[in-house]
Amino acid sequence: MNNIQKKYVITTCTCDFIMPFALVYLFYIILHGHLTPGGGFQGGVLMVAVYTLIYLGYGYQDTAVALRMDKLHHIEGWASIVYVLVAMLGIAFAGNFCQNILFSEGDIGELWSSGTIFLMNAAVGAKVVTGVGMLALSMLAVLNMTNKDFK
Repeated sequence: MNNIQKKYVITTCTCDFIMPFALVYLFYIILHGHLTPGGGFQGGVLMVAVYTLIYLGYGYQDTAVALRMDKLHHIEGWASIVYVLVAMLGIAFAGNFCQNILFSEGDIGELWSSGTIFLMNAAVGAKVVTGVGMLALSMLAVLNMTNKDFK
C-alpha cells in the first residue's frame, strides 16, 4: 500500500467516524428548532458538512451515486407540498395561513409542544437539506471537473 492509498484509507475512516455525530447533531438542530435556537434552515445548511464528508471520504462518483440529484429534487418538492398543506390547516381551522392550530397538544418543552410549528420546521429542514444538497452536488461536480487528480 503506497502513501496515497494510506491517505485515502485514513480520510475514509475519519469521515466514517465523524459522519454519525454530524447527522445526529443536524437532526437535533432541525427537530428542536422550535424549543432552542436553530431550526429547519440551520440544520439543513449543516447537512453540507455531511455531503462534504462523503465527498472527502469517497470521492465525487460515490457521492453522486449516494446523493442522486433526481431523488433530491423529488424530496424537495414533497417537502414544499407538506409545508403548504400544514400551513393551509391554519386557514381550514383558524382562518389564517400558517396559523398554529395544534398548540394545545403536548407539555411545554416537549417535542410536540409547539403544534404545527414543529411540522412546518421539519418540512423546512427537509427542503433545505435537499436544496442545499443539490447545490453542493453541483459545486462538487464543477470541482471534480477542474481537479481530476483528487479521487
